[in-house]
Parts: sequence; structure tokens; C-alpha cells
Amino acid sequence: MMLLRFVYTILIKLSWYGLHVIALFNPKINLFVSGRKKTFSELKTKLPSGSKSIWMHVASLGEFEQGLPILERLKSAYPEYKIVLTFFSPSGYEVKKNTSAADVVVYLPMDTLSNAAYFLEIFNPKLAIFIKYEIWPNYLHHLRQRNIPTLLVSGRFSKKQIYFKSFGGFMRNSLRAFSHFFVQDEGSKALLGSIGFKNSTVSGDTRFDRVSEILKQDNHLDFMSKFKEDLFCLVAGSTWPEDEEILINFINDAPDSIKFVLAPHQIKQAHIENITKALTKKTVCYTQLKGEDVSLFNVLIIDTIGLLTKIYSYADVAYVGGGFATGLHNTLEPAVFGVPVIIGPHFEGFKEAEDLVDAKGILPIHNQESFTSIMNSFLANPTSIAKTGKINSDYIANNLGATILIMDHIKEIL
Repeated sequence: MMLLRFVYTILIKLSWYGLHVIALFNPKINLFVSGRKKTFSELKTKLPSGSKSIWMHVASLGEFEQGLPILERLKSAYPEYKIVLTFFSPSGYEVKKNTSAADVVVYLPMDTLSNAAYFLEIFNPKLAIFIKYEIWPNYLHHLRQRNIPTLLVSGRFSKKQIYFKSFGGFMRNSLRAFSHFFVQDEGSKALLGSIGFKNSTVSGDTRFDRVSEILKQDNHLDFMSKFKEDLFCLVAGSTWPEDEEILINFINDAPDSIKFVLAPHQIKQAHIENITKALTKKTVCYTQLKGEDVSLFNVLIIDTIGLLTKIYSYADVAYVGGGFATGLHNTLEPAVFGVPVIIGPHFEGFKEAEDLVDAKGILPIHNQESFTSIMNSFLANPTSIAKTGKINSDYIANNLGATILIMDHIKEIL
């Protein structure tokens, strides 16, 4: 194992040097590299000496949403603890670096033995929480050496992962650092059991608890009420070019009695302009609404962030992007409002999408024709909209409670 750890650490270091070169030409990688250079200094500056702390690590934005219910409960129940939140990806960190859910938000330094040792030496957390898939062998090695209780939350395992392969001994050994696994399904629990880990609980996914809170907030948006009026409204969120091509073709042929909201994942001006030029309907961007009568437009493009969750509450039908190439985005946010959800064909690995496709609350498409067919079916039979949407809201209501289960366990640690 020592040899494999040495080889792994060398590979991590080589990748770090390589990323420095790529960062010269790639803005996202530049954020990835430059942000990590500040981690240790920020920890020293923002954590008073002797602070009691809890560490949560997430990969990106989706995992942050899974961890957020736990973070909020920790802040409320243990105000004497400082919460340290680390991100792996710039797409998560840059959006949530100012979140009030944690006291310190930083990038996780690369997973070398020296980085892991120094990171933990600075603040020595009383508890470490990793979300879903984040398994970093050197950090876990040092957590285990320090006897720091370590949880995996909303974990999900599959036979394809290296832990369950004959050659996966090094990564399997890393799992020994976890004092408990909270997994999403019985299959994950069984897989862990097959390699000797009996310390797991099927808790479900904390995102259900997160999205259920959305229903309790004020989701009213004045501009959306004026835009939609009493008309049918399709809200398409987190769309990518592959999604947008299909949506634009449908919109251009649709009657003016239908309203459309497009919230692209990419909101750079050039991309927004390309969408606008491709649309033949009367279109306006959110940032251009001042002084405009929004009710006169057929298409509203959301060219900012932070509004999509509330906008979904105005949808009759929702489309969630990423299912054609890049990775499916959050389907639970529209589903909680009891509306049908349409997605692209690639949703494997997203348990909630798999479950709801089977239940027929989420409807996958493969091309223009299948999208048009589903939309025309809903438009011709409005009663099917409520029936399909209820499948989604019922599914979420029946899967609540992971956060309470995990917090009960944490109470035994802290």
C-alpha cells in the first residue's frame, strides 16, 4: 500500500504541475490553480487559534446542495463550532464562496500527503463530512491517523467503481477512514457489505430535505407573474446548446399563447446573443426588463444566476438541461413544485431521475420529434400535466428525513 500511495501522490503532483501550464490558456483551470494557492493563508486568517471546527468537503454545486441541509443544522445546533467548507471545482466555489452556511469557504488543496497533513494541522476538525463521491486517499489517510470521525453523506456506489474491482485495493483501503457511510439506496449498502464494510445506513438523499424547504419560502416574482399571466408556461433551466437547439425549434413553431422561459447554464453575452438571434418570437432578457412590459413578450431569457429555483414555481412543464452530453442538472428543484419534467436521454447515475423516469413523472427525450410529441400531448390534454406532476411531488414527499437521521448520528460524536 505504501508503494501505491507513493505512486498516487507522484501522479497528483505531476497533474498539479500540468494544470499550471493549462491555466495559462484556460480561465476555469486558472481559477482552479490560483484559488488553491490561497487556501492555507485563508484558513490561518479566518480561523482563530484554538477554534473548534467541523469540516465538510463537496465537489461542486450539486454536492453543495446535498450538504447544505447538514450545514444549516450544524450552524444552528453547534454555534460554538466553526464550519470549514471546501470545494474541488471552481463551478461550485465561485458561486458559493460567500455562502453564510459556513464560516470559511476555500478550495481543497491537491491530495498530496504533505498538503493533507498541513491542512489538518491548521484546524484539526472534530468531525469531517464528505459528500457523495468525494474519496481522496491522502486526506482520508491522515483523518484516520488522527482518529477524526469521518462520514460519507448521500453516498452512492455502483459495481463499476474501482472499490469493487480486483485491482482496487488501494482505493478500497481508503474507505476504512470512514467511521460511517450514509448511502442513498440498498444497492450501495449491499456493495459496501460485499467488501467488508458493515458500518452503513440507508438514509436516502439529503437533497430531498433541501428542496422541500423551497416550498416554505416566498417564491413570488413580480416579473414572472406579469410575464406568465394565465398562459401555459414552459421553464427550461440549466440548458446547454444541445438542449437549446431542440427548444428553439419548438418555440419558433409554437403558438403565441405559450410562454417560454430559458435559463441557460452559460450566460456569457455572446451565447445569450446567439440564442436571441435564433428565436423568431418576441424575446427579452431579464437584465433588459427595466421599463419593458414583460407581458408583451413570448420568450424570457434569464441571463443571470440565482432566480431559477423560484421561476420553476411558475412552470406548467419544466425542462432540465444537461441530459444530452454534459451531465444532467437538478431535476428535484422543478419536481418539488409538482410539475412534469422533461430531460435529455442520458440520466444514468442520477437515482432520482432513474426513479422518476420509471414512475413516468420525468420524461426523457432523444430528439426533436420526441420533445415535440411530449409537449403536444401535454398541450392537448392539460389534465395529464397535474397527474404527471403529482408523481414528482409525491416522490419527494416520500423520501424526506435523511438530514434528521444523519444529525442524530452526529449528536453522538460532538
